[in-house]
Amino acid sequence: MLESITGPRDLKAMSEDELKTLADELRSEIIATVARTGGHLASNLGTVELTIALHCELDCPHDKLLFDVGHQAYAHKLLTGRYKTFGTLRQQGGISGFPRRSESEYDSFSVGHASTAISAALGMARARDALGDDYQVVAVVGDGALTGGMCYEALNDLGTTRTHMTIILNDNEMSIARNVGALSRHLTRLRNSSTYRATKALVRSRLGRLKHIGPMLISALEHIKDALKQVLVRGSFFEVFGLEYIGPVDGHDIRALREALRHAKAADRPALLHIITQKGKGYAPAENMPERFHGTAPFFIETGEAQSPGSGLNSDEMAAELHTVMKRDPRAIGITAAMPSGTGMDVVGVRNPGRVFDVGIAEEHAMTLAAGMAAAGARPYVCLYSTFLQRAFDQVIHDVALDKLPVCLLIDRAGAVGADGVTHQGVFDMAFLSIVPGMRVMSPRCGKELRLMVDFASRLDAPCAIRYAKDADEDICGGIAPIRDGRWERVRLANGKAGAGDSDCDVTLIAVGCMVNVALQASEMLAEKGVKANVINARFVKPLDGDMLSEIYGAVITLEDGILPGGFGAAVKLWLDARDEREGCLTHVECVGYPDEFIEHAGRKAIFKKYGLDAKSVAARAARLVQGESAS
Repeated sequence: MLESITGPRDLKAMSEDELKTLADELRSEIIATVARTGGHLASNLGTVELTIALHCELDCPHDKLLFDVGHQAYAHKLLTGRYKTFGTLRQQGGISGFPRRSESEYDSFSVGHASTAISAALGMARARDALGDDYQVVAVVGDGALTGGMCYEALNDLGTTRTHMTIILNDNEMSIARNVGALSRHLTRLRNSSTYRATKALVRSRLGRLKHIGPMLISALEHIKDALKQVLVRGSFFEVFGLEYIGPVDGHDIRALREALRHAKAADRPALLHIITQKGKGYAPAENMPERFHGTAPFFIETGEAQSPGSGLNSDEMAAELHTVMKRDPRAIGITAAMPSGTGMDVVGVRNPGRVFDVGIAEEHAMTLAAGMAAAGARPYVCLYSTFLQRAFDQVIHDVALDKLPVCLLIDRAGAVGADGVTHQGVFDMAFLSIVPGMRVMSPRCGKELRLMVDFASRLDAPCAIRYAKDADEDICGGIAPIRDGRWERVRLANGKAGAGDSDCDVTLIAVGCMVNVALQASEMLAEKGVKANVINARFVKPLDGDMLSEIYGAVITLEDGILPGGFGAAVKLWLDARDEREGCLTHVECVGYPDEFIEHAGRKAIFKKYGLDAKSVAARAARLVQGESAS
């Protein structure tokens, strides 16, 4: 059936049985593709029937359909003309794992981060009204996204008007990890309020038998419906915001979903449709382990096991060292934002009960919570993915750095993350953290050095950040020196040995974090060509090691897995340019990193090669630079 569908309008003529068959096909296609490409599986399997019902009842792309986060939109892609290209999901040059306006007219809003859909949908609805247009606006929001404060800013604003739009609350008790917080408990009460639903149905049924007075009484009872809910459902949270609450509805019953959507469309005010779904529906391994299959590498369909063993993870190294710190220091406290397993904080929490807090998808709150803890004498460690730290930038400046509070940011998934693409690449953290006064920014070259940095942070009475990629590189330097505040490390000299000082070199490679191994590999290639290279491990992105920089002249290449504008290389070049102007000398600096653009999805190795961050490209650039220096 999927092969014959050219767009959502083809669904409208299908029978109920055909739609059920289509749901099975969609699940099979999603499972088969994600098993090969990796991607978000459990969330997409849970929204198949919902997506079918939405495209049966809406007239997209005229009507606007938004998915919060967007990691549940695979069925949407398959039904909107992307079946033939679905096999390229998350592959270089292929379709994105998230909705992208540039990819399809059916993708109303580009997404990737949680808690944005209600704000965007309200913006579209108000623009529609202001411009005199006529279309439906529907936002699909997971209950996990409602742990983010931006949702409540939007709901509070929505409640000031009667702008018509529909919010679909997809309630599966999960964001990535199990949901936390008071709202989750409230949704559980709504989900289990069979008393309310049964009472309402019984009253309507019996009054409907009264030919003349029955309809009048039903109409009158609509006005006291809120009071009934207050008694039987313990208060309708969403109606406080002026929303008409509909549900709960079985999110895997296409007929019930279509009826509820028509009810929401006919409402005279904004409506919230509460549906209950099962994450991982239709694939037993994902049903049993929804967190494991939220985002997955390629796997074997028969067993659910990964197709290749994972490499060492920096999160494991961080978790092991943070546990050591917590054993030593009772003031140490861990904080994460809905990412306990992805960051390793789940392990730390199990080993240190009551000292690790998952605040849900609320990075801003996590940061100011940490600031409050630090102000009260604790030593908080806030562990977030780099892409999600972006949302807490104001709190880093205003609440942490302003008072020099000893909060340590543990920044996982730093640099290029690969297949998740533009919304998840962790390439901005070095640039934006480096402008924060008093902030120390570190980046380890391997898992062992990460552990040393976590230990160093535990003894630092100031804010700091440690940024690291997902996979841990090997220590190929033959030993790691102790961390000294603001000091870099020479890991290869032109004579092939590490030590103090070596002016006999043709080019100096100054590398950050995972780029150190790339620089070392490039130096070996250069040595084969007779080019002598020094390699420096710039452990501290901020502050720069002025003493070491003052000894560097000639040809210099900086390497960073981050954005170039405002980044590490720019800071090094600025320092050396100022030195050269004072001393009347000339140092030629070339910065290698990511240009002023968003980085599309592809594997990390492919991204490195595209932007000249692989060892072969670095060696070739260095050779050209040295030849140019010699010629001049």
